[in-house]
Amino acid sequence: MTKLKIAIQKSGRLNEDSLKLLKDCGISIDNGKDQLKASARNFPVEVLYLRNGDIPQYLRDGVVDVAILGENTLVEKGEELEIIERLGFSKCRVSLAVPKEFEYTGIQDLNGKRIATSYPNTVEKYLKEQGITAELHIINGSVEIAPNIGLADAICDIVSSGSTLFKNGLKEAVQMSVSEAVLTAGPNLSADKKAILDTIQFRIQSVLRGQNSKYILLNAPNDKVESIIDILPGMRSPTVLPLAEKGWSSIHTVVLGKSKFWDIIEELKARGAEGILVVPIEKMVL
Repeated sequence: MTKLKIAIQKSGRLNEDSLKLLKDCGISIDNGKDQLKASARNFPVEVLYLRNGDIPQYLRDGVVDVAILGENTLVEKGEELEIIERLGFSKCRVSLAVPKEFEYTGIQDLNGKRIATSYPNTVEKYLKEQGITAELHIINGSVEIAPNIGLADAICDIVSSGSTLFKNGLKEAVQMSVSEAVLTAGPNLSADKKAILDTIQFRIQSVLRGQNSKYILLNAPNDKVESIIDILPGMRSPTVLPLAEKGWSSIHTVVLGKSKFWDIIEELKARGAEGILVVPIEKMVL
């Protein structure tokens, strides 16, 4: 039977979130401690646990068919590989950082400086676009220590909260790009494997829609219903049901996206909505 080989990071948060996503898609992985390869019990998938930086080459070579990895790694080592789906977790930024005492005023301050990084291709491309020449020191591992030991004047690394920079006496100078976990595929998938991937992507999209949406139930006087419906974004249109209490209705709808959620809730209250219930959605299938 044809199986789709999926690469995920061997350890760390990207590993945990990737396995959770597969589980949410109904794919049960039998993996033990320190196991480098595992098969799904209920789906034609095999998971390989690999070093993040090695995954792009394995995709090119056909060792694995698809992968969940950080976009920053894809930009650095597999820019020609296609992003199939943005997954919304493991968000970070790729930034240049300098010591706190460095009087940074602009990117021109790094001209002629030494920069330590694990992302030489990313840094080189960015500096070239900015017309800056710098000496790159490639370090595999923790680069934050480089300025403290005199190896570099600045670093380029991924930044989440910025706490690691702070602990090492550094400050973020330039945000070069943002990154998140992405689903990508190798260049030569067979028709059978493409069909399996299409099914997985359909499930992933349903999970992501559910994560970014809320189901809302509320009560409202009948004379306020039209005003309330006017501000409710939904998949089609809200469901309006009469309540046992005369002159009142119950309105049900789905609010898509998180950015304006609280603004909508506050406006609903202002327009007469009462008893508002907000329910998480596990999956949303269109």
